[in-house]
Amino acid sequence: MIDIKTEGLTADSLSLAYYEGDAVTYAVNHVSLSLPKFGFVGIMGPSGSGKSSLLYLLSGLKVPTEGGVYLDGVPYHRMAERQRVRLRRERFGFVFQQPFLFSYLTAFENALIGAPDDDHRARRHAVELFNRLGITQYRERYPHHLSGGERQRVCIARAMLNNPSVIFADEPTAALDHATGHHVMDILIGYRDRGLVIVVTHDPEMLAGSDVIYRLRDGELEED
Repeated sequence: MIDIKTEGLTADSLSLAYYEGDAVTYAVNHVSLSLPKFGFVGIMGPSGSGKSSLLYLLSGLKVPTEGGVYLDGVPYHRMAERQRVRLRRERFGFVFQQPFLFSYLTAFENALIGAPDDDHRARRHAVELFNRLGITQYRERYPHHLSGGERQRVCIARAMLNNPSVIFADEPTAALDHATGHHVMDILIGYRDRGLVIVVTHDPEMLAGSDVIYRLRDGELEED
């Protein structure tokens, strides 16, 4: 049993199991973590190791089969789905391996999708993020007129827009060239003073400068 922190993100014996008849397969097998309120954390592992499943459990996108996950001491694995959706909108930001954008919205409109129409502060912040990510010139373009890397940077702007407590990034540089990937990681790393950044990747180079790296294999944490 891990101590539940009053601040930060905590996983207590977290498991995600799939059942087929009498057989059980663990995507995540009794993982316990205690993560700070601020910082840059990496999760590494080979394909099929369970690192993305762990990210989904930590972010409330999946409900654990066993164990619990807590934000600032609050057990959000016990929340109703509507409450978890609200928590994700208000406290979390997401960057997935594939950039999920609405095809009928411009890049700038996609970044602002979670903000009220009259939120001028959010619009100013979006302008700043587009500038920092090097995509200002693409603001009025639609996703089908953007490269994969450009779409991913729009997703990063969207994830950072509401100043979330935690940013969850699942292979955020997979669609980017080497130089752009490092630039994007610099932006994410720079967020560590404002919140917690959790990055899942198979590329150790993208985790340079991380505060801690956890390694998974077969759904379990590997011992250092």
